[in-house]
Amino acid sequence: MSQRQVVSFYLNGQLQHVAPATPTQTVLQYLREQAGLTGTKEGCAEGDCGACTVTEASLNAAGQVEFRSVNACIRFLPTLDGRAIFTVEAVAGEGGRLHPVQQAMVDHHGSQCGFCTPGFVMSMYTMYQNGLTRPVREEVLDNLSGNLCRCTGYRPIIDAALNMGNYPKARLDVDRIAQQLTQLQADCKESLRLEGAGQQYFAPATLDELANLYESHPQAMLLAGGTDVGLMVTKQLRSFDHIIYLGSVPELNQIEREQDRLRIGATVLLNEGYEAITGEYPEVLEMWKRFASMPIRNSGTLVGNVANGSPIGDSAPFLIAIQAKVVLRKGKRRRELALEDLYLDYRKQAREPGEFVEALLVPFRAADIHVATYKLSKRVDQDISAVCSAYALKVDQGKVASVRIAHGGMAATSRRAPHAEKALGGQDWDEGSVAKAMQALEQDYQPMTDMRATSAYRLKAAQNLLYRFYLESTGITDTRI
Repeated sequence: MSQRQVVSFYLNGQLQHVAPATPTQTVLQYLREQAGLTGTKEGCAEGDCGACTVTEASLNAAGQVEFRSVNACIRFLPTLDGRAIFTVEAVAGEGGRLHPVQQAMVDHHGSQCGFCTPGFVMSMYTMYQNGLTRPVREEVLDNLSGNLCRCTGYRPIIDAALNMGNYPKARLDVDRIAQQLTQLQADCKESLRLEGAGQQYFAPATLDELANLYESHPQAMLLAGGTDVGLMVTKQLRSFDHIIYLGSVPELNQIEREQDRLRIGATVLLNEGYEAITGEYPEVLEMWKRFASMPIRNSGTLVGNVANGSPIGDSAPFLIAIQAKVVLRKGKRRRELALEDLYLDYRKQAREPGEFVEALLVPFRAADIHVATYKLSKRVDQDISAVCSAYALKVDQGKVASVRIAHGGMAATSRRAPHAEKALGGQDWDEGSVAKAMQALEQDYQPMTDMRATSAYRLKAAQNLLYRFYLESTGITDTRI
């Protein structure tokens, strides 16, 4: 199969063909250092502050244009292949006429020092292009969750977002963008291969090609959303000899309803994956919103979060509790494995060399099951969990018929609490049984002390969260303030 050696994408409506200096050159570096577009800022270089926010446009499976706010500081330039991005320089209309988003920021005094303003404008611009021109406050807070204002001028910024629909409409020509992207994708069907600075970058176009490539290069770094790998480059200054990008394989970007489960492909974004899961388990919605900021959820993948295997990843505890599985692929061979069995130890998994996670299998909700997941962190948004707890419980005639309890932040991996589960099994679902299970958690976990929490805090928090689940599942009291 022939291969391309340049990245093709649209930048502010203009087609670009670029050979990156290195495969890990970021979009931010390209914009500022090569394209001369310095409105996009670097604040943190780790996808937290939002000063680097740009708007990405891509086609979904139905051929419709979708706009997403993304972080340019941790996004590798080659991953824009076949897509389009818009920067703050392209927001204003002809003759410098302010866009409704910009005019709202001016009229509501939303800019102070100005450093964060381009990022806020682009997040609002993405909302606007998605038709969210008259959002409610909760929608504004969610969409701006990835933008920080160091002057702390949030109220006027929120007011601007709430009122940006009060001006003459100024939406992009979506039909034209769809035509451009359709033609571009037709031109980008071949695999992409790049080399630079001793690095090789592969973007296979088919699932079989990906499987064969990874089997031949098992030491390669797999790249999907890049929200973790990007930080390895920008903060840890790491370099990878081989990078294999999964995002050009259409088969991996699918959510399918099988007989008794959801099948979520490896490149399905966090937002899309969790939206599908909350259709079955609405209890996970709050944690999903707190999981990460909008730009991170627009870039990171659900399978990537699971396959990463971080002991503080927020997806794994809930998925373990509801008995999710992963589909592992090596060459032509596939196998299914319970998610809890994937994690052997810290950063050690039951994957063979050259084997990757092709999909996540999420069972449909069983009848009469109580589920919950809780996240404890120092900040409400954009913070790593000190403890993440998840529960799946079935009660029959007042007795515990089945229970699964899993935690993140309590051990070297996300894992279950077998002693607590045993203490509850077959017992009355009451305070006495719950108290014994809370005590049994001390046998299940010996958590570490770090910057986020002490060992004692983590253990006490896990015990209290179990009691909270008991109170909420029985309806004895409302734990919400």
